[in-house]
Amino acid sequence: MNDYTNLQLEIVGHTAVVTLANPPANTWTSESLAALKRLVADLNANREVYALVVTGQGEKFFSAGADLKQFADGDKAVAREVGRRFGEAFEALSHFRGVSIAALNGYAMGGGLECALACDIRIAEEQAQMALPEAAVGLLPCAGGTQNLPMLVGEGWAKRMILCGERVDAQTALRIGLVEQVVAKGEARAAALALAEKAGRQSPSAVAACKRLIQGARAHAPAQWLPVERELFIDLFDTLDQKEGVNAFLEKRAPIWRNR
Repeated sequence: MNDYTNLQLEIVGHTAVVTLANPPANTWTSESLAALKRLVADLNANREVYALVVTGQGEKFFSAGADLKQFADGDKAVAREVGRRFGEAFEALSHFRGVSIAALNGYAMGGGLECALACDIRIAEEQAQMALPEAAVGLLPCAGGTQNLPMLVGEGWAKRMILCGERVDAQTALRIGLVEQVVAKGEARAAALALAEKAGRQSPSAVAACKRLIQGARAHAPAQWLPVERELFIDLFDTLDQKEGVNAFLEKRAPIWRNR
């Protein structure tokens, strides 16, 4: 594995744990965004990694998003480059082949929340706060926020958060579907690892195919994806995991996945 700017990587079993580490607020930089894109590519190439947990360093911030100082002089070239890197990094995260879980240990603001939105599942600690406040400083969420948030919480709540700048706490986030679980302070990482372990009991090959279908439904009608669903089902019969999974069930034992 490479060295990834402002990102700490740890492998726990079949789970990669990535900690956003740019104190004091774990903000994103062009370098750390490029590093995240490389990191996800490296994890995709590692057949021993089935799941990914993303969390923040410290007790206060998951991530406060972009450092606004880089936009102070209104340089469009800088804005274009930063926007491109945000998009590439979080789109890569969204397309991680396994299960990705955001463990929100504190404030997730702007690009920090967009990072969590790019993950499959979000677990928030009870003190966490979430917002997309870009319009308050004359900007907009450019890393998927305007597209991913409405799919989770509906258009009304997305407009409250983006157009009105409304900040939500963990319980509100749970109620509106922004997060799937709320845990006590300091427990998000452990809860995410426990869920990742559950995901690890599934066939990695089947998970990758299922994730492709679920996310594909965002852009295409069921009539287009139902035939693809059947074809991907048949394609799994080319994998070692399919044979192992069925035979392990019939033999009443735990499967040993090969991710092949």
